[in-house]
Amino acid sequence: MLNSYAALICTIITLTLVTLAPERSQAQWQKTAEQVANFDSLPDATDKLQSLIENQKGVIVLTEKYYRISRPLTLRLDQHGAASITSTTGSTLIMTGPGPAISVQGNHTGTAAPTSFSAKTWNERMPTFAGFEILGGHPQSDGINLQQTVGAMIKGMSIRWCHHGIHLTTRNRNVIVSNCHLYENSGVGLYLDDVNLHQINVSNSHISYNRGGGLVVRDGNVRNLQVTGCDIEGNMPDDTTETKTANIWIDVSGSARDASKSIAEIAITGNTIQHSANYGGKNDKTIAPGGANIRLSGKEIYPINSVTITGNVLSDTSTLVEIRHSHDVTVTGNTFFAPMPNNLTIAHSQRVVVSSNTFNPRQFVRPGIIRFTHCTDCILANATLYQLATDRGAVRLSECSGCLLSGLIISECNSGMLINKTNNTTISNCRVSGTQEDSFDVLIDQSNTNIKMQGNSFSGFTVIDAASAETPNSPLDRTSPDHHQSVP
Repeated sequence: MLNSYAALICTIITLTLVTLAPERSQAQWQKTAEQVANFDSLPDATDKLQSLIENQKGVIVLTEKYYRISRPLTLRLDQHGAASITSTTGSTLIMTGPGPAISVQGNHTGTAAPTSFSAKTWNERMPTFAGFEILGGHPQSDGINLQQTVGAMIKGMSIRWCHHGIHLTTRNRNVIVSNCHLYENSGVGLYLDDVNLHQINVSNSHISYNRGGGLVVRDGNVRNLQVTGCDIEGNMPDDTTETKTANIWIDVSGSARDASKSIAEIAITGNTIQHSANYGGKNDKTIAPGGANIRLSGKEIYPINSVTITGNVLSDTSTLVEIRHSHDVTVTGNTFFAPMPNNLTIAHSQRVVVSSNTFNPRQFVRPGIIRFTHCTDCILANATLYQLATDRGAVRLSECSGCLLSGLIISECNSGMLINKTNNTTISNCRVSGTQEDSFDVLIDQSNTNIKMQGNSFSGFTVIDAASAETPNSPLDRTSPDHHQSVP
């Protein structure tokens, strides 16, 4: 009786899992079927290709137009040594079973230091994959999985309609991903999944419309991640589903009590990172509400640290950049536009420097708020904020300490700066002009202490009423929107 009952439960679970298979994955399977007519009738090439891998010591060249496989092609680097799968004819590999189309299994247990390598590890160096396409033909098919590799190179690849595109697990060192198209996978485009990984370069690639995130780093121990010259867009749900997904998501928040999992030393430079919120403004629905272009999700016990976000063009997500529980971050020389509603949110962080950026909704009507909450020793400086449509502060500081606002030009925004429950903070050489008549240029209420102001120019309504606020004039008329003050 118990065995029959258990069998019935297993059947119900199996049917449920089939029924709940992700719609997007099924849709991607259909796209594969449409692109490659009768691909299910292609001969199963799994055994043939695996035999070539074994007989040719892990080095094969794909020459046919299409190959259908139903199980992972496995490269065991301890048996093959340096391995590669390449194509000079633009072959397509269609994975119709679960798991990665290509599974690369190395044996490196050390770091990137020469003294940590064994002779056999050197013989496994630089597994290479280039010049062909991987298509998903199963809801749980992945593209390439790397485990314990050294110097892996994935270049000139297209991976589409899989679950995860490139999946790094366990431990890897010195990975290069370049000139690739990771497009419309149901999971993550490039996924660093609880991996111990130092030294990875991602360059000159399109990472787009991967519904679980574009480049996602989750937990693990990661250092020296460089993302340069890429177009990264639309990596979140394509409907009104609430999400925390991001085009670039660095996330250790799930290991809040584990100090062994940490992420640091990241450079995100010279990319265009955008979509999706409501770029065209054709309706009032926000696509993927909660999504971000760059999201740093740190933790209190070991915050994300030493991050540079420089020279990027960032637009059209709910929050363009979100930084939480992070230290020593620079956000410099970027162009922000079309936020829905936040340009920048920084919380529970220290020593974040935001300088020399432009914040402009461009042809859209957007709030474009910049928020600092529970932050210490942060700087917002030398930036232009233009036509941000928020009534309660284009720049907001709440429960912060030791911060500096300097050299801000806030023009034609609905409102200016709102400071609340903040102390030991300086506002200097800022100019606010063109705010709405019923709003404010600066509002500093009595919840603040030791706010220093110097060299500012305000042309509209101001409230400066903080305890210990250093202003040269008498208390302001807080009833007249026509009040004018320049603070020397």
